[in-house]
Amino acid sequence: MTDDEGPPERASDENRRVTAELAVPEMDCPSCAKKVDKSLTRVDGVVDATLQPTTGRVEVAYDPDRTSEADVVAAIENAGYEVVDGAGGDADSSGTSDGVDVAPPSEVWTSSRAIKTWIGAVFLTLGLAFEFVLAGNPAVATVLEQPLALSDVLFLGAVVAAGVPVVRGGYYSAKNLSLDIDLLMGFAIIAAAAIGYFVEAATLAVLFSVAELLEDYAMDRARDSLRELMELSPDEATVRRDGEEVTVPAEGVEVGETVIVRPGEKIPLDGTVIEGESAVDESPITGESVPVDKTVDEAVYAGSINAEGYLEVEVTSTAGDSTLARIIEMVQGAQQKQTEKEQFVDRFAGYYTPVVVVLAILTAVLPPLLIADPFSVSVGGYAFTFAGDWGTWFVRGLTLLVIACPCAFVISTPVSVVSGITSAAKNGVLVKGGNHLEAMGDIDAVALDKTGTLTRGELAVTDVVPIGDTDESALLRYAAGLERRSEHPISEAIRDRAEEHGLTDPPEFSGFESLTGRGVRADIGDETYYAGKPALFEDLGFDLGDRRVTDGGSVAAAADESDDAFDAGTIAALQREGKTVVLVGTETELLGAIAIADEVRPDARRAVDRLHELGVENVVMLTGDNEGTAQAIAEQVGVDDYRAELLPDEKVGAVEGLQAEYGEVAMVGDGINDAPALATADVGIAMGAAGTDTALETADIALMGDDIGKLPYLYSLSHSANGVIRQNIWTSLSVKALLALGVPLGLVSVAAAVVVGDMGMSLGVTGNAMRLSRITPDR
Repeated sequence: MTDDEGPPERASDENRRVTAELAVPEMDCPSCAKKVDKSLTRVDGVVDATLQPTTGRVEVAYDPDRTSEADVVAAIENAGYEVVDGAGGDADSSGTSDGVDVAPPSEVWTSSRAIKTWIGAVFLTLGLAFEFVLAGNPAVATVLEQPLALSDVLFLGAVVAAGVPVVRGGYYSAKNLSLDIDLLMGFAIIAAAAIGYFVEAATLAVLFSVAELLEDYAMDRARDSLRELMELSPDEATVRRDGEEVTVPAEGVEVGETVIVRPGEKIPLDGTVIEGESAVDESPITGESVPVDKTVDEAVYAGSINAEGYLEVEVTSTAGDSTLARIIEMVQGAQQKQTEKEQFVDRFAGYYTPVVVVLAILTAVLPPLLIADPFSVSVGGYAFTFAGDWGTWFVRGLTLLVIACPCAFVISTPVSVVSGITSAAKNGVLVKGGNHLEAMGDIDAVALDKTGTLTRGELAVTDVVPIGDTDESALLRYAAGLERRSEHPISEAIRDRAEEHGLTDPPEFSGFESLTGRGVRADIGDETYYAGKPALFEDLGFDLGDRRVTDGGSVAAAADESDDAFDAGTIAALQREGKTVVLVGTETELLGAIAIADEVRPDARRAVDRLHELGVENVVMLTGDNEGTAQAIAEQVGVDDYRAELLPDEKVGAVEGLQAEYGEVAMVGDGINDAPALATADVGIAMGAAGTDTALETADIALMGDDIGKLPYLYSLSHSANGVIRQNIWTSLSVKALLALGVPLGLVSVAAAVVVGDMGMSLGVTGNAMRLSRITPDR
C-alpha cells in the first residue's frame, strides 16, 4: 500500500489491518531477527510480526490508520537490514500486500560488502608482509606523537575497508539494545585499533567479514531448496477464452476455465482432465518418479509435468489455493513451530552470551591488577607463564569476546529443520512443523490403519478357481452377468476383472433377484444360476465342509481330503487369507469360486520390514475388520501385533493404550475417518493427502502420494535430523568451551577464535545440516 492511497474498506475494526510481506536477505540468523523485532515493536500501529531468518522473510500486520508500509520498511532498515523487495506494494482486497515467499538470491561474492572485504584482505596481507617478512618497514606518519609504520597504515586501511560494515552493524545493535555478534565484533575492532593493536584489529575485521560472507553464502544455499520448491509452479497458463487460446498469468485464471497443456509443459493449476490423455510426472507433488497415466475425469495438480500427450484441464482451484501452493505455505509455516531443542538453545543462548562477555571483561582487567610478578604453571608437561601486562590480557579478553558469539550454536537447529522439511517436501512428504519432524524421529511405536494404508482400499479379484469342465473365462462371464445389476463393491470388482480379460459379452440373464445378505440369482432359459456366499450354496444343499465364516475372512477347521476337497479345503484356504469367497453355480452344479479382497499394497511388507530394520520395534495394525481378516493381513505384512473390530472412537483408545505400553506413537491413516486417532497420537500421518484438504489439515505429516513406502524414509529422515541437530549443538558448544578454556593459557589467538569458533563452526553446522537433503526414499 503506497502512502498516497487510503486504506481499503473493512467490514469491521477488528479486520482493519494490512499485512506486508517483505524480503530481508541479510536477516539470516535468530539474533538478526530479534534486532528487527525490537525495532518493529517501537512502531505505533504494528499489530503483529512474523520473522523467518531461514527464508529472509518478514511478515508484518499493521493498522493502516496509524502507520504505513513505508514506516515498517524504515523500522527494518533502522535495525541495519535492507529491504530488497515488497515495499510499497498495493494491498489486495484481503488486506495483504503482494509479498515474497523467500528472499531473492544474493550476489554474495560480488556485493559491496564482499568488495570491501577483498580490499581489506589485500591491505592486511601487505601489512603482514611488511611487518614480518620484508626487511623495510619505514615510518610514514605520526599520530599523537606516536610513529606509524607502513604496515600500521596498511592495517588501518584493512580496518576501515573491512571493519566499517561490522562497526555499522554494531551501531544498530547498540541502538536496538541487542547484545549480538555485530556489537561484540564492532566493539572489539574499535577497541583494538584505539589502543594500537593494529594487527589484531585488522585480522579481526577481515576474518570476521570473510566469515560473514561465507555464512551468507551457506544460508543462501539453504534457501535454494525453498526457491526450487516455489519455482515448480509455472507463472503463466494457456487458457481458452472466447474460442481462442491466450497466455495469461496463472494468478489470473478463474475456477471453471479451461487451460491447455501441451507435451513437456507444466500443469499450471489444479484441475480435472476434460479432453486428452497423457502420462503426467507428479513427482513435485507426490515424490513418485514414475509418471501416472491421466485420462478424462481424472485430477491433475499444479506443478506436475505433462510428459507426452495433449490435455485440456478444467481448473478446480485458483493459483493461491492449489495443492502445491498449500504445500509451499505449510513448509514455510513449519519454521515457526520450534522444536524442543530450538527452545532449549534460545534459552541457553540468552545466558551464554552475557556470561562470556562478563568473563571477557574480567579476563582483560583482573589479571593485570592481581598478578604482581610473573609465574609459571606446568600442565601435562607444558609450562605456561602468566604475567600481569595489560596488552596480553587485553588481547585475550578480546578473543573471549569473539568466542562469546553464539551464532553457530543458535543456527544449528533451524538450518537442520529447514533442510529436513524442504527435503521431505521434494520427496512427497509434507512435515507441518519442526516439532513434528523432531517427534517423528523419537517415536517408539507405529500404529497403521489397515484399509487404505496397508491395503489399497479398493476391492479386487485375487483368485478365479473354476471347477470341472468350466474354464476361467466361462466362470468370469457367468459371474459378471449375474453381478451386472448390482452396485455392491464386490460386484464391481468382478465386473472389472471380466473387462480386464476382454469379456464384454456376458450371458443374457433374466429374472434377476437380490438375495439380501447372501447373493443374487437369475435365469438363462429354464436354468437358474446363483452367485453368492458359500452359505447360500449350503442352503441349496451343497456340503462345503466344516467352516466358521466371518465377513471377509474366517478361521477354518482342517478339511478332510475327499472328492469335496475343493468345496472345503480351497474355500477355507482362501478365507484364511482374509478373502471374501463368491461361489457361482446352479442348484445342482458348482462352476467355481472367485475370491475378492482389499489387496495388500505391494510395498506394505517391505515398509514394515524396513521400519524394523531402522529400529522401530513395535508396528501395530488397527482395523475395523473382523478377527479373521485382521489376522490374515497382519501375517502378510509382518506387523508385530494387531487390533481388530475397532470403531473410530475405539481406535483412539487403542492409540492411548499403545502410548501407555510403549511411549511415543505415530498413527498412520487416511486423514479423514481416522482423524480422532491421528489427533490423539504423538504424530499423526495422513496417507495420500495430495489434493485432499481434510487430510492436509488433519495430520501433522502428510504423505502426498498414496505410498506407504515413504514411511520408512520419513522415520529415517526425522531420526537423522535429530542426530544432526544433536551433533551441531554439542559440537558447537564443545568447540566454544575448548576455545574459551584455551584463551587464558594463551593457546587461542583472535584469528583462531574467528576462523574456528565463529566462521568454522557456522559453516560446519550448516554443511552438516545440508546432508539431510541427500536422504532419499528407497526405490
